[in-house]
Amino acid sequence: MNTKKLAEMLTRVKPFLGVIFMQFGYAGMSIIAKFALDKGMNQHVFVVYRHIVATLVIAPFALAFERKKRPKMTLSIFIKIMILGLLEPVIDQNLFYTGLKYTTATFTSAMCNVLPAFAFIMAWICRLEKVRLKRVHSQAKILGTIVTVGGAMLMTLVKGKVIDLPWAHHSDTSALASSSTTGPKQDPIKGALMIMSGCFCWAAFVILQAITLKSYPVELTLTALICLMGSLEGSIFAIALEGGIYRASWAIHFDAILLASLYSGVICSGAGYYIQGVVMRSKGPVFVTAFNPLSMIITAILGSLLLHETMYLGRIMGAMVIVVGLYLVLWGKRKDQPTTDSGKAVSSTELDDHRGPIPVANPGNIEIPQYVTVDLTKVRPTNEAV
Repeated sequence: MNTKKLAEMLTRVKPFLGVIFMQFGYAGMSIIAKFALDKGMNQHVFVVYRHIVATLVIAPFALAFERKKRPKMTLSIFIKIMILGLLEPVIDQNLFYTGLKYTTATFTSAMCNVLPAFAFIMAWICRLEKVRLKRVHSQAKILGTIVTVGGAMLMTLVKGKVIDLPWAHHSDTSALASSSTTGPKQDPIKGALMIMSGCFCWAAFVILQAITLKSYPVELTLTALICLMGSLEGSIFAIALEGGIYRASWAIHFDAILLASLYSGVICSGAGYYIQGVVMRSKGPVFVTAFNPLSMIITAILGSLLLHETMYLGRIMGAMVIVVGLYLVLWGKRKDQPTTDSGKAVSSTELDDHRGPIPVANPGNIEIPQYVTVDLTKVRPTNEAV
């Protein structure tokens, strides 16, 4: 394999590696955050600390690598960044962690699989995703969206019998296992409503981020500004709910709460927002959200092993329905994408950003006539005879 082919393969694989890394990061965050919440961590304060950490980590890289290519900040871009900082860092995460308090890490990760369905609907409305109702592939995307939401409802309303896992009956000697007895009383319906509402805001965040990157194409700077804005807006929200910054909930100690803030700030907010932006510019917003089932599988294994979470048949069935619906959406999206002469799929984002002719497959090397459009209103008349 020569260097050129190796470089092409790495370019093709990088988006997949990026989103897979994100899902491993989200799975770890669900486990660590659930443990810290059961130990008494305040979710509103945690959101603020998470984005302060992310801002401190990402800002130096943005200043070092994007100083010369950073476009001018306009009022429109600033307003979009303010909304981005409100949608995901404040509204989504406060709803997500409050829902996590009332459920389990596995349940929360499974419910988040409605995110691709929400993202697809919003991308369709914003014309970032093309849908042709008479084509089978577009019908599959619509059907997959409906099936995904149905699977989420099945998970929420149907419990079923307990699934006995061999590693889920260890003695509660570990700190992680004992945390399940100290947490608040579980309420799956209330938690599911909060998580689904958070996923709706998360999907809106992904779509708005894709739109913002078209006019402000600097991923590191945008990530740093989103985290900074999320820190400011989240601080106002947390102070309003907690009644000031002098309460014990704001205290920082060397414990699981500090670990959760550092981990989620660096991995999920800092690196996560940046990778999401880079992949989104080449693959589109639906692709970024399409790998959520991987996080669910990892969280289910770690949750039952470390937190001794109970697995129910109804929730496993609901998760499987969600996965089927999700991959109906993915199949339809893949079939809808045109291909270039090298066989590479072209995303809807690339089609919108492209300013020249798009190369299409031409296996027969047929000569295609080219035409020139002339605007007659701009032709200057002359006295020359024709």
